[in-house]
Amino acid sequence: MCGILAVLGCADWSQAKRARVLACSRRLKHRGPDWSRLYQCEGNFLAQQRLAIVSPLSGDQPLYNEDQTVIVVANGEIYNHKKIRKQFASKHTFSTGSDCEVIIPLYEEYGENFVDMLDGVFAFVLYDTRTKTYMAARDAIGVNPLYIGKGSDGAVWISSEMKALNEDCVKFEIFPPGHLYSSAAGGLRRWYNPHWFAEKVPATPYQPLVLREAFEKAVIKRLMTDVPFGVLLSGGLDSSIVASVTKRHLIETEAAEKFGTELHSFVVGLEDSPDLKAAREVADYLGTIHHEFHFTVQDGIDAIEEVIYHDETYDVTTIRASTPMFLMARKIKALGVKMVLSGEGSDELLGGYLYFHFAPNKEEFHKETCRKVKALHQYDCLRANKATSAWGLEVRVPFLDKEFINVAMSMDPEWKLYNPDLGRIEKWAMRKAFDDEEQPYLPKHILYRQKEQFSDGVGYNWIDGLKAFTEQQVSDEMMQNAAKVYPYNTPINKEAYYYRMIFERLFPQESARETVPWGPSIACSTPAAIEWVEQWKASNDPSGRLIASHNSASANGHGNGNGNGVVVANGTNGAAANGTANGKMEE
Repeated sequence: MCGILAVLGCADWSQAKRARVLACSRRLKHRGPDWSRLYQCEGNFLAQQRLAIVSPLSGDQPLYNEDQTVIVVANGEIYNHKKIRKQFASKHTFSTGSDCEVIIPLYEEYGENFVDMLDGVFAFVLYDTRTKTYMAARDAIGVNPLYIGKGSDGAVWISSEMKALNEDCVKFEIFPPGHLYSSAAGGLRRWYNPHWFAEKVPATPYQPLVLREAFEKAVIKRLMTDVPFGVLLSGGLDSSIVASVTKRHLIETEAAEKFGTELHSFVVGLEDSPDLKAAREVADYLGTIHHEFHFTVQDGIDAIEEVIYHDETYDVTTIRASTPMFLMARKIKALGVKMVLSGEGSDELLGGYLYFHFAPNKEEFHKETCRKVKALHQYDCLRANKATSAWGLEVRVPFLDKEFINVAMSMDPEWKLYNPDLGRIEKWAMRKAFDDEEQPYLPKHILYRQKEQFSDGVGYNWIDGLKAFTEQQVSDEMMQNAAKVYPYNTPINKEAYYYRMIFERLFPQESARETVPWGPSIACSTPAAIEWVEQWKASNDPSGRLIASHNSASANGHGNGNGNGVVVANGTNGAAANGTANGKMEE
């Protein structure tokens, strides 16, 4: 990951303005500690803080065409860059080994209509001195963060993170995924228009080998690296499949020629947490060089303010899950590793969260997966990217490969539904695709391990400790006045109030608070899915433990015989003493 900042159309070209842009760009240095540079043409500034992953010796930015009339700053990984280089070998003289340099010949050949030709994740700004126009674009799902704002002089600011522009813009917002901004056309337009965006229920039959092959290709292309790398391994389905596929195909890659075929895996958790045990077992099975990092509840609490600063959110679930990841990223970077693969995106594409068990039909199930994927840039993508780039570590997410998304979202959702009568648990389609009797990817009990939310899997005491701590920091009187103090997205419990206090101190602008999504949630659901079960409307805790189909749900909440119970939180700090299940109070 890198950090980019562009300020375009400034009325002020002075040295003082240049110094200000430099100062703002340096707020992104954590994202790119390896190199930085600022380009200026009159009142247009393009800056980049580089994390060197591909071509570390020759890929410094900004990037230019032959006569330096087209300039690009980018935060991206373009996995098909070698194919594009061959396409333009006779037309364009490449001056670096950067995968992002291919943006320039594509622009010169196709104008602004080339973004869908890029296979990868990216956020970039391109300035054309010949026409004095510029464009910016963000990847399909929003894996890489980007913000856009307006200065008081009318200048357009575009930045990888909010902290580089919030003080200099009168208004700013999230740059939407799958969009490009064109100064020539005068605004944003969508470049990514997949079939599933209309939320029409697909009818393509389940083809396990097609799903498997699409995912394996997604993993293999993400092994494009010139620096040491590893995998994040919690021991759950998603990270375990990523690790297994990586281990299986690593020997075929150029990365193996540079760094060997040994694969490093990493996990974080409290002592004796579920993830530590499961990850150790998977690592032993795959034969990875495994690194286990422990943290305490106090370590996490002490890091909360830094996490909110880097994540730029006050969303409770995001902060809970980001904190262990933030602590782990620091340890990984200290080992000399600069890139890791991770399992984000699977639950959204395949309906892996436990609340999907309660989808009333396949139509509602599919619509919810569409809503979840569209919102990933505000939740898991934001968490995975920012919590790790805080320490100059890059995370790659093969589940969010554009082609894999097309395959997963084209599948008839009937095959994704939870159906215990047919032996189908959550993400059964993915589990079955990798259930190979002859050449097993994983042991059966790991392949069919139940979903854990990351913040729960690192240790249940982590959530309980956060609640106990914030209970002491926020008084009842403060909660009674919450709507007056925070009329926008009013915190509904003490944990949320505590995070909001920190956020407002760091990012006091109205535009900043408007970048954070809000609304009721159960086990990571969207607000729309709350309507599936009447009892969920009483909950104010997003933890997956509130779904009684979870193996570790409260002993007071009882299911309906096949694991489909509901435990509802009625207080500000967790589940009520007696869980409500199936409309009846259980003793």
